[in-house]
Amino acid sequence: MIRLKTFNKKQLEAFVSSGDYKQYDFLPITRHRAVSHISNPKANEDQTLLILAFDDDKLAGYLGCFPDHFMTDGKAFCYAWLSTLFISNEFRGKKIAQSLLNKAFKEYQGNIAITEFTKEAESLYNKIGVFRYIKPKHGKKYYFRTDLAQIIPSKKPQTKPLKSIFRLADSVINTLISVKSSFVQNPGFRFEILDQVDQESKIFLSNFKSNRNAEEINGIISHPWVLEGGSQDEKYLFSSYSEQFRYFWIKIFSENNELVTCSLLLLRDGHLKIPYVFSKAVPDRLIDFLGYFILKNKVITLTSYQTDVNRRIENSKKFPAIHKRDIERRYMFHRDLIAHLPGSFDPGFQDGDGDCAMT
Repeated sequence: MIRLKTFNKKQLEAFVSSGDYKQYDFLPITRHRAVSHISNPKANEDQTLLILAFDDDKLAGYLGCFPDHFMTDGKAFCYAWLSTLFISNEFRGKKIAQSLLNKAFKEYQGNIAITEFTKEAESLYNKIGVFRYIKPKHGKKYYFRTDLAQIIPSKKPQTKPLKSIFRLADSVINTLISVKSSFVQNPGFRFEILDQVDQESKIFLSNFKSNRNAEEINGIISHPWVLEGGSQDEKYLFSSYSEQFRYFWIKIFSENNELVTCSLLLLRDGHLKIPYVFSKAVPDRLIDFLGYFILKNKVITLTSYQTDVNRRIENSKKFPAIHKRDIERRYMFHRDLIAHLPGSFDPGFQDGDGDCAMT
Protein backbone atom coordinates (compact mmCIF):
# COMPACT_ATOMS: atom_id res chain seq x y z
CA MET A 1 0.00 0.00 0.00
CA ILE A 2 1.33 3.44 -0.98
CA ARG A 3 1.76 5.92 1.87
CA LEU A 4 2.72 9.59 1.37
CA LYS A 5 4.58 11.81 3.83
CA THR A 6 4.98 15.58 3.50
CA PHE A 7 7.62 17.91 4.97
CA ASN A 8 7.32 21.64 5.62
CA LYS A 9 10.27 23.81 6.69
CA LYS A 10 10.40 22.66 10.31
CA GLN A 11 9.83 19.01 9.44
CA LEU A 12 12.44 19.04 6.68
CA GLU A 13 15.00 20.63 8.99
CA ALA A 14 14.41 17.89 11.58
CA PHE A 15 14.55 15.21 8.86
CA VAL A 16 18.02 16.21 7.63
CA SER A 17 19.41 17.25 11.03
CA SER A 18 18.62 13.83 12.48
CA GLY A 19 20.27 12.07 9.54
CA ASP A 20 17.06 10.11 8.85
CA TYR A 21 17.19 11.13 5.19
CA LYS A 22 20.26 8.86 4.76
CA GLN A 23 18.57 5.64 5.87
CA TYR A 24 17.06 4.71 2.49
CA ASP A 25 18.44 2.93 -0.56
CA PHE A 26 18.55 6.34 -2.29
CA LEU A 27 18.59 9.90 -1.02
CA PRO A 28 15.37 11.92 -1.35
CA ILE A 29 17.32 15.17 -0.85
CA THR A 30 20.81 16.40 0.06
CA ARG A 31 21.52 18.35 3.22
CA HIS A 32 22.58 21.51 1.37
CA ARG A 33 19.56 21.38 -0.93
CA ALA A 34 17.30 21.00 2.12
CA VAL A 35 18.97 24.04 3.72
CA SER A 36 18.31 25.99 0.52
CA HIS A 37 14.61 25.04 0.53
CA ILE A 38 14.29 25.94 4.21
CA SER A 39 15.99 29.31 3.58
CA ASN A 40 13.76 30.19 0.62
CA PRO A 41 12.21 33.55 1.60
CA LYS A 42 9.19 32.87 -0.59
CA ALA A 43 8.31 29.68 1.30
CA ASN A 44 6.12 30.03 4.38
CA GLU A 45 6.30 27.78 7.42
CA ASP A 46 3.41 25.53 6.39
CA GLN A 47 4.08 24.93 2.70
CA THR A 48 5.11 21.45 1.62
CA LEU A 49 8.70 21.28 0.34
CA LEU A 50 9.18 17.53 -0.03
CA ILE A 51 6.84 14.56 -0.46
CA LEU A 52 7.99 10.97 0.07
CA ALA A 53 6.14 7.91 -1.23
CA PHE A 54 6.49 4.62 0.67
CA ASP A 55 5.43 1.15 -0.43
CA ASP A 56 4.85 -0.38 2.99
CA ASP A 57 7.94 0.98 4.82
CA LYS A 58 10.26 1.15 1.82
CA LEU A 59 10.97 4.47 0.09
CA ALA A 60 9.62 4.22 -3.45
CA GLY A 61 9.94 7.79 -4.73
CA TYR A 62 9.85 11.49 -3.93
CA LEU A 63 8.78 14.86 -5.27
CA GLY A 64 10.28 18.26 -4.41
CA CYS A 65 8.39 21.55 -4.37
CA PHE A 66 9.99 24.99 -4.68
CA PRO A 67 7.53 27.68 -3.49
CA ASP A 68 7.39 30.97 -5.36
CA HIS A 69 4.96 33.82 -5.85
CA PHE A 70 3.84 36.38 -8.39
CA MET A 71 2.82 39.90 -7.44
CA THR A 72 -0.64 40.63 -8.85
CA ASP A 73 -2.56 43.80 -7.95
CA GLY A 74 -0.08 44.43 -5.14
CA LYS A 75 -0.68 41.03 -3.55
CA ALA A 76 1.44 37.88 -3.49
CA PHE A 77 -0.05 34.94 -5.41
CA CYS A 78 1.61 31.75 -4.16
CA TYR A 79 2.45 28.72 -6.26
CA ALA A 80 5.24 26.14 -6.48
CA TRP A 81 7.64 24.74 -9.04
CA LEU A 82 8.13 20.99 -9.24
CA SER A 83 11.87 20.70 -8.67
CA THR A 84 12.39 16.93 -8.51
CA LEU A 85 10.37 13.84 -9.28
CA PHE A 86 11.92 10.39 -8.92
CA ILE A 87 10.51 6.86 -8.75
CA SER A 88 12.71 3.85 -8.02
CA ASN A 89 12.76 1.27 -10.81
CA GLU A 90 11.71 -1.31 -8.22
CA PHE A 91 8.34 0.38 -7.89
CA ARG A 92 7.60 1.42 -11.48
CA GLY A 93 4.10 0.59 -12.72
CA LYS A 94 2.38 1.30 -9.40
CA LYS A 95 1.28 4.84 -10.37
CA ILE A 96 3.45 6.31 -7.63
CA ALA A 97 4.37 9.34 -9.74
CA GLN A 98 0.67 10.09 -10.20
CA SER A 99 0.11 9.77 -6.44
CA LEU A 100 2.96 12.19 -5.69
CA LEU A 101 1.74 14.68 -8.28
CA ASN A 102 -1.84 14.51 -7.04
CA LYS A 103 -0.60 15.22 -3.51
CA ALA A 104 1.37 18.25 -4.73
CA PHE A 105 -1.69 19.50 -6.63
CA LYS A 106 -3.75 19.19 -3.45
CA GLU A 107 -1.14 20.90 -1.26
CA TYR A 108 -0.94 23.90 -3.62
CA GLN A 109 -4.55 23.96 -4.88
CA GLY A 110 -3.32 23.16 -8.37
CA ASN A 111 -0.96 26.16 -8.44
CA ILE A 112 1.96 24.22 -9.90
CA ALA A 113 4.49 25.17 -12.60
CA ILE A 114 7.27 23.19 -14.28
CA THR A 115 10.25 23.92 -16.54
CA GLU A 116 13.54 22.27 -17.56
CA PHE A 117 11.81 18.89 -17.63
CA THR A 118 13.20 15.76 -19.28
CA LYS A 119 11.44 14.18 -22.27
CA GLU A 120 10.35 11.30 -20.04
CA ALA A 121 8.85 13.67 -17.47
CA GLU A 122 7.21 15.79 -20.18
CA SER A 123 5.53 12.67 -21.56
CA LEU A 124 4.13 11.91 -18.09
CA TYR A 125 2.90 15.48 -17.58
CA ASN A 126 1.13 15.43 -20.94
CA LYS A 127 -0.35 12.02 -20.23
CA ILE A 128 -2.08 13.06 -17.01
CA GLY A 129 -3.77 15.90 -18.91
CA VAL A 130 -3.77 18.72 -16.36
CA PHE A 131 -0.81 20.75 -17.61
CA ARG A 132 -0.85 23.37 -20.34
CA TYR A 133 2.10 24.91 -22.18
CA ILE A 134 2.53 28.64 -21.80
CA LYS A 135 4.67 30.87 -24.01
CA PRO A 136 8.21 29.44 -24.18
CA LYS A 137 11.45 31.38 -24.01
CA HIS A 138 13.65 31.37 -27.09
CA GLY A 139 17.37 31.72 -26.60
CA LYS A 140 20.83 31.06 -27.96
CA LYS A 141 23.65 28.73 -27.07
CA TYR A 142 27.06 30.16 -27.94
CA TYR A 143 30.21 28.06 -28.24
CA PHE A 144 33.73 29.36 -27.53
CA ARG A 145 35.83 26.21 -27.47
CA THR A 146 35.54 22.95 -29.40
CA ASP A 147 34.64 19.58 -27.93
CA LEU A 148 34.58 17.43 -31.05
CA ALA A 149 35.80 14.33 -29.17
CA GLN A 150 32.56 14.28 -27.17
CA ILE A 151 30.01 15.84 -29.50
CA ILE A 152 30.61 13.94 -32.74
CA PRO A 153 30.77 10.38 -31.31
CA SER A 154 27.69 11.04 -29.16
CA LYS A 155 25.69 12.03 -32.26
CA LYS A 156 27.34 9.56 -34.66
CA PRO A 157 28.41 6.42 -32.73
CA GLN A 158 30.09 5.00 -35.82
CA THR A 159 32.80 7.69 -35.46
CA LYS A 160 33.97 6.49 -32.02
CA PRO A 161 37.15 4.90 -33.48
CA LEU A 162 38.14 8.40 -34.65
CA LYS A 163 37.89 9.90 -31.14
CA SER A 164 41.67 10.32 -30.82
CA ILE A 165 41.71 12.37 -34.04
CA PHE A 166 38.88 14.57 -32.80
CA ARG A 167 40.72 15.00 -29.49
CA LEU A 168 43.84 16.16 -31.35
CA ALA A 169 41.76 18.63 -33.38
CA ASP A 170 40.23 19.95 -30.13
CA SER A 171 43.70 20.42 -28.68
CA VAL A 172 44.98 22.38 -31.69
CA ILE A 173 41.93 24.62 -32.02
CA ASN A 174 41.59 25.31 -28.29
CA THR A 175 45.30 26.06 -27.98
CA LEU A 176 44.90 28.76 -30.62
CA ILE A 177 41.88 30.12 -28.75
CA SER A 178 43.88 30.12 -25.49
CA VAL A 179 46.72 32.05 -27.15
CA LYS A 180 44.21 34.64 -28.31
CA SER A 181 42.67 34.75 -24.83
CA SER A 182 46.05 35.51 -23.24
CA PHE A 183 46.02 38.90 -24.94
CA VAL A 184 42.53 39.89 -23.84
CA GLN A 185 42.37 43.29 -22.18
CA ASN A 186 40.01 44.71 -19.60
CA PRO A 187 37.02 46.53 -21.09
CA GLY A 188 37.65 50.26 -21.20
CA PHE A 189 35.05 51.07 -18.55
CA ARG A 190 34.49 50.54 -14.85
CA PHE A 191 32.99 47.26 -13.66
CA GLU A 192 32.91 45.28 -10.42
CA ILE A 193 32.69 41.53 -9.81
CA LEU A 194 31.22 40.73 -6.38
CA ASP A 195 30.24 37.61 -4.42
CA GLN A 196 26.91 39.10 -3.28
CA VAL A 197 24.40 41.78 -4.19
CA ASP A 198 25.63 44.88 -2.34
CA GLN A 199 23.67 47.85 -1.00
CA GLU A 200 24.21 50.01 -4.09
CA SER A 201 22.88 47.18 -6.26
CA LYS A 202 19.87 46.67 -3.97
CA ILE A 203 18.85 50.28 -4.49
CA PHE A 204 19.38 49.90 -8.24
CA LEU A 205 17.28 46.70 -8.41
CA SER A 206 14.40 48.36 -6.57
CA ASN A 207 13.68 50.31 -9.77
CA PHE A 208 12.89 47.16 -11.75
CA LYS A 209 9.87 44.88 -11.83
CA SER A 210 11.21 41.40 -11.21
CA ASN A 211 10.14 38.01 -9.84
CA ARG A 212 13.20 38.05 -7.56
CA ASN A 213 14.60 40.89 -5.47
CA ALA A 214 18.10 41.43 -4.07
CA GLU A 215 17.42 39.39 -0.92
CA GLU A 216 16.25 36.42 -2.96
CA ILE A 217 19.23 36.59 -5.32
CA ASN A 218 21.59 36.67 -2.34
CA GLY A 219 19.72 33.65 -1.00
CA ILE A 220 20.43 31.78 -4.24
CA ILE A 221 24.12 32.66 -3.97
CA SER A 222 24.37 31.74 -0.27
CA HIS A 223 22.38 28.49 -0.43
CA PRO A 224 23.13 26.73 -3.74
CA TRP A 225 21.72 23.35 -4.70
CA VAL A 226 25.10 22.40 -6.15
CA LEU A 227 28.33 22.63 -4.17
CA GLU A 228 31.72 23.25 -5.73
CA GLY A 229 34.23 20.43 -5.32
CA GLY A 230 33.48 17.09 -3.74
CA SER A 231 32.07 14.10 -5.57
CA GLN A 232 28.55 13.34 -6.67
CA ASP A 233 26.68 11.10 -4.23
CA GLU A 234 25.55 8.07 -6.22
CA LYS A 235 22.54 7.72 -3.92
CA TYR A 236 21.17 11.10 -5.07
CA LEU A 237 19.96 11.17 -8.65
CA PHE A 238 19.93 14.94 -9.19
CA SER A 239 22.76 17.49 -9.27
CA SER A 240 24.57 18.03 -5.97
CA TYR A 241 28.28 18.63 -6.72
CA SER A 242 30.37 20.01 -9.58
CA GLU A 243 34.07 20.65 -9.99
CA GLN A 244 33.23 24.30 -10.65
CA PHE A 245 30.07 26.08 -9.50
CA ARG A 246 30.26 29.81 -8.86
CA TYR A 247 27.95 32.80 -8.94
CA PHE A 248 29.23 36.25 -9.92
CA TRP A 249 27.39 39.50 -9.27
CA ILE A 250 28.37 41.98 -11.98
CA LYS A 251 28.09 45.77 -11.78
CA ILE A 252 28.74 47.92 -14.85
CA PHE A 253 29.09 51.69 -14.83
CA SER A 254 28.73 54.49 -17.37
CA GLU A 255 31.46 56.93 -18.32
CA ASN A 256 30.06 59.16 -15.55
CA ASN A 257 30.51 56.37 -12.97
CA GLU A 258 26.77 55.80 -12.77
CA LEU A 259 25.61 52.22 -12.18
CA VAL A 260 23.74 51.24 -15.36
CA THR A 261 23.68 47.42 -15.41
CA CYS A 262 23.69 44.59 -12.88
CA SER A 263 23.73 40.91 -13.72
CA LEU A 264 23.99 37.53 -12.02
CA LEU A 265 26.22 35.02 -13.82
CA LEU A 266 26.52 31.30 -13.05
CA LEU A 267 29.60 29.38 -14.18
CA ARG A 268 29.45 25.60 -13.88
CA ASP A 269 32.25 23.43 -15.23
CA GLY A 270 33.02 25.89 -17.98
CA HIS A 271 29.39 26.49 -18.95
CA LEU A 272 27.99 29.98 -18.36
CA LYS A 273 24.42 31.12 -17.78
CA ILE A 274 22.93 34.59 -17.21
CA PRO A 275 20.12 34.08 -14.70
CA TYR A 276 19.40 37.80 -14.24
CA VAL A 277 20.05 41.10 -16.01
CA PHE A 278 18.87 44.50 -14.81
CA SER A 279 19.82 47.40 -17.06
CA LYS A 280 18.63 50.94 -17.62
CA ALA A 281 20.81 51.31 -20.71
CA VAL A 282 21.34 49.37 -23.91
CA PRO A 283 23.49 46.45 -22.63
CA ASP A 284 26.43 47.01 -25.01
CA ARG A 285 28.86 47.30 -22.10
CA LEU A 286 27.54 44.04 -20.67
CA ILE A 287 28.28 42.35 -24.02
CA ASP A 288 31.83 43.70 -23.99
CA PHE A 289 32.25 42.54 -20.39
CA LEU A 290 30.90 39.06 -21.24
CA GLY A 291 33.43 38.73 -24.05
CA TYR A 292 36.22 39.60 -21.63
CA PHE A 293 34.85 37.30 -18.88
CA ILE A 294 34.40 34.37 -21.28
CA LEU A 295 37.98 34.52 -22.57
CA LYS A 296 39.52 35.08 -19.14
CA ASN A 297 37.63 32.13 -17.61
CA LYS A 298 37.97 29.78 -20.62
CA VAL A 299 34.22 29.44 -20.90
CA ILE A 300 33.09 26.61 -23.19
CA THR A 301 29.48 27.64 -23.80
CA LEU A 302 27.06 30.42 -22.90
CA THR A 303 23.33 29.69 -22.63
CA SER A 304 21.20 32.82 -22.73
CA TYR A 305 17.48 33.45 -22.92
CA GLN A 306 18.04 37.19 -22.37
CA THR A 307 16.48 38.58 -25.55
CA ASP A 308 18.11 42.02 -25.42
CA VAL A 309 21.51 40.53 -24.64
CA ASN A 310 21.26 38.06 -27.51
CA ARG A 311 20.18 40.79 -29.90
CA ARG A 312 23.20 42.91 -29.01
CA ILE A 313 25.50 39.89 -29.31
CA GLU A 314 24.21 39.37 -32.85
CA ASN A 315 25.31 42.91 -33.70
CA SER A 316 28.70 42.65 -32.01
CA LYS A 317 31.77 42.00 -34.15
CA LYS A 318 34.00 41.44 -31.11
CA PHE A 319 32.01 38.73 -29.31
CA PRO A 320 34.25 35.61 -29.31
CA ALA A 321 31.70 32.90 -30.20
CA ILE A 322 32.82 30.37 -32.82
CA HIS A 323 29.37 28.81 -33.23
CA LYS A 324 25.79 29.34 -32.04
CA ARG A 325 22.45 27.58 -32.19
CA ASP A 326 18.84 28.33 -31.28
CA ILE A 327 17.41 26.83 -28.10
CA GLU A 328 14.00 26.84 -26.41
CA ARG A 329 12.89 26.58 -22.80
CA ARG A 330 9.34 25.34 -22.35
CA TYR A 331 7.07 25.94 -19.38
CA MET A 332 4.00 24.03 -18.23
CA PHE A 333 1.37 25.43 -15.87
CA HIS A 334 -1.33 23.36 -14.18
CA ARG A 335 -4.70 24.33 -15.65
CA ASP A 336 -5.85 25.51 -12.20
CA LEU A 337 -2.88 27.87 -11.95
CA ILE A 338 -3.84 29.37 -15.30
CA ALA A 339 -7.45 29.69 -14.14
CA HIS A 340 -6.38 31.43 -10.91
CA LEU A 341 -4.30 34.08 -12.71
CA PRO A 342 -5.66 37.12 -14.59
CA GLY A 343 -6.39 36.32 -18.23
CA SER A 344 -3.77 38.74 -19.57
CA PHE A 345 -1.15 37.85 -16.97
CA ASP A 346 2.46 37.77 -18.18
CA PRO A 347 4.88 35.97 -15.79
CA GLY A 348 7.80 38.00 -17.17
CA PHE A 349 10.28 35.21 -16.51
CA GLN A 350 14.02 35.85 -16.65
CA ASP A 351 16.54 33.06 -17.24
CA GLY A 352 16.86 32.32 -13.51
CA ASP A 353 13.18 32.17 -12.57
CA GLY A 354 11.83 28.86 -11.39
CA ASP A 355 14.68 26.66 -10.21
CA CYS A 356 16.85 27.41 -13.28
CA ALA A 357 19.26 29.61 -11.29
CA MET A 358 19.89 26.81 -8.81
CA THR A 359 21.65 24.36 -11.13
